[in-house]
Formats: sequence, structure tokens, C-alpha cells
Amino acid sequence: MQEPLLGAEGPDYDTFPERLSPSPAERTRVGAPQNRRVFLATFAAVLGNFSFGYALVYTSPVIPALEHSLDPNLSLTKTQASWFGSVFTLGAAAGGLSAMVLNDLLGRKLSIMFSAVPSAAGYALMAGARGLWMLLLGRTLTGFAGGLTAACIPVYVSEIALPGVRGALGATPQLMAVFGSLSLYALGLLLPWRWLAVAGEGPVVIMILLLTFMPNSPRFLLSRGRDKEALQALAWLRGANADIRWEFQQIQDNVQRQSSRMSWAEARDPHIYRPITIALLMRFLQQLTGITPILVYLQPIFNSTAVLLLPEDDAAIVGAVRLLSVLIAAVTMDRAGRKVLLFVSGYAMGWGPITWLLMSEILPLRARGMASGLCVLVSWLTAFALTKSFLLVVNAFGLQVPFFFFAAICLVNLVFTGCCVPETKGRSLEQIESFFRTGRRAFLH
Repeated sequence: MQEPLLGAEGPDYDTFPERLSPSPAERTRVGAPQNRRVFLATFAAVLGNFSFGYALVYTSPVIPALEHSLDPNLSLTKTQASWFGSVFTLGAAAGGLSAMVLNDLLGRKLSIMFSAVPSAAGYALMAGARGLWMLLLGRTLTGFAGGLTAACIPVYVSEIALPGVRGALGATPQLMAVFGSLSLYALGLLLPWRWLAVAGEGPVVIMILLLTFMPNSPRFLLSRGRDKEALQALAWLRGANADIRWEFQQIQDNVQRQSSRMSWAEARDPHIYRPITIALLMRFLQQLTGITPILVYLQPIFNSTAVLLLPEDDAAIVGAVRLLSVLIAAVTMDRAGRKVLLFVSGYAMGWGPITWLLMSEILPLRARGMASGLCVLVSWLTAFALTKSFLLVVNAFGLQVPFFFFAAICLVNLVFTGCCVPETKGRSLEQIESFFRTGRRAFLH
């Protein structure tokens, strides 16, 4: 039976004094926190995930079109198609690597906004491509933007959300990525491949405009000594009438305890390396399920099977099912818990949205920017290896071989979930961090 995150005794278990928590009467008089502005800030941020999902599967309808292109400069061989599909993941790995610096240097919000530059440039290159190099560079740049947002957005969302809605909001990055993929599949039925790239510019522009008016993460601002800005940001997020004193004190105390930079010696402390190791393994195992090569080559996969519908129609159906699954996960995550969904659901309801959410929840504040970038780097290097080799393996051994491998990994994931993944439902980020600081093994069950 899982032990509570709060309520343990002992000098190593540092929780926050209950006297700081406002009484029910005070909450009634002053007002409870409102979530409407948090929802707006989250929506502005996760438009970056929409672009990421859109760009990730861009090759699904485009590769078949270019393989039959009459332009010799754009006609793709199987090897060129594998590079066109996989180079996105190399860009995403580079984006994750840059996030290790930018997340803590610029902050979560500005890092997300910065991703618009390579994203817009990448779409422009692919829309006006006159040769293979422009297609590959465009894919790399959109991948870089995707890797950067994949590291920054979950952290930003988790740091501005209240515990009661953090699970639902934590699923929105994956939800918007799936919606972006579905939009690409749907538009692929109507638009030629160049106009698909032009259409990808729209969400990037809207994201920049909306984020301009959103606050930065209060936790990031406090970590930079900008206490007044942090208080203003938290007040804006929670609403004018909300009592934020206890929450602000809670965040401030946690930030002050971790105000210095983390040394390599401290990185060997179990309360630092355990959550980072769990997050890294989750990202690694998530990619080994094969989701990225399947999505990148979805239409070519359907082309090689005896399906009744057209491959482009099948791809759109897959996108719709994924969207519905993530919606169900978003609604049930704060009620059923993260771990239950990892056990009983498929990728889109479990290992898709929940691994991103858990990464942002369990990483310690002092290492959150660096560690989230490291998780994305590992994730997309793994995705590159799988995506680059997928078509070659299929051509050599048939479609069944990689899918047997993906199925075996899913069994490994079940064991890993049962042994190593903690339940974080209903806990604040400070409570989760205190939980890991105890050094007890109870959190693994």
C-alpha cells in the first residue's frame, strides 16, 4: 500500500508547516484560486506542442508524394526517405540539448517563444524546397523547435498549475501534439505537400502572440531572485481574489532551500538522481514502444498492408482515435491516478501523455531545466535510431519483426511501472520533492 507523501515524521522529512495553510473560513472570505487564467496560459504554451505534432508526422503523406515526384531534384529513394523521416528526431535531440541551458537561462516561457524562430524557418524551407537539402534542413529545424518545446512546455505547465488540475493540464501537451498530427492527416487529404508546410506557420504565429501576454513561471522567477514579479505572476494566474500567501510561501521556501547551483557531488544524492533516473528511463522506454517510426511512416505502413480503406484515410482514423484516447486520459488522470492508466491503457491514454507529465512532476527544482532537456535528448536520440532503421528493417525482414520488438518492450514497461514509477496524483511539486528527499523505498510501490 502506498504511503502518503505528507505526514511522515523525522528530521529528513521536510514538509511545510500546516499553520501557513489558510483556514476554510479564510478561503471562503478571500476566495479560492481560479483556473481560467491558468487554462489560457496553458493553451498559449501548448500551441507549441500542436506545431510539434504537426511537424512530426509531416512526412507521412509527403514521402509517398515525393517518391512519385516527376522532379528529379525532389524524388526520394528509400534511403533518402528514411533520412527525410528520421532527421527530425536529430533536430529534436539538439533542441532537447539546448533546453538544458535555455530552460534555466531564458526561463520556460521565453524558451517556448524562442522555438518559433527555427519552426517558422523550417516550414518556409520545406514550402519552397527546390532540392533534398532544403527538405532535410527544414525537417531538422522543425525538429529542433519540437525538441525545445517538448522539454520546456511540460515544465511550464506543471509549475503554473494547481495540484487538482495538474494531471488534466499535464495531458494537454500530448493532447495538442495529437491534435496537430490529426490536423496534418486531415489537411493531407485536401492540400498538396507544399501547402501543408505553409499551413504549419499559422499555429506558430498565434503561439507567439498569446504568450506575449502570459506570465513566466513563478518558480523560475523566484529562482532568479525576482520575488515581486513572481508574486505578481502567481496573483495573475490564481485570480485577483485568491489567497495566494500560503502557496507563495510554500514555493519560496522550496526555492530558497535550493538557491545554489547543483554540484556533481550533489547529483549523486539519491533524492536527486532517483527521480532523474526514473524520468530518463520512462522517456527511453516510451520511445522503444515504436511510436515515433509508426507515426512518421504511418501511410507507408498502411500501403504495405491489405487494408480496405485508402492509406491516407486510415492515417486520419488513427489520428482521431489517438485524440479521443488522450482526451479520456486528461479527464481521468486526476481521478484514477497516473500509475493506473500506465497499467491498463494503451499508448495514447498512458505512456504518451503520462510520461511527459511525470517527467515535469518528479524532477527536482534545482535540476528541472537541465534534467528535462536531458530527458528529451535521450528520448529523441532513441527515436532517431528507431526511425532511421525502421524502413531498412522492414525491407529486409518484413513488417512483423519491428512490431514483435515493440510488443516485447510494452511488457518490459509494465514491469518498470510496477517497480519504479511513483503515484503523484493530488500532490504539489514541493510535496513530491519532499517525498524523494526521505530516501525511503516506499515511493516505488
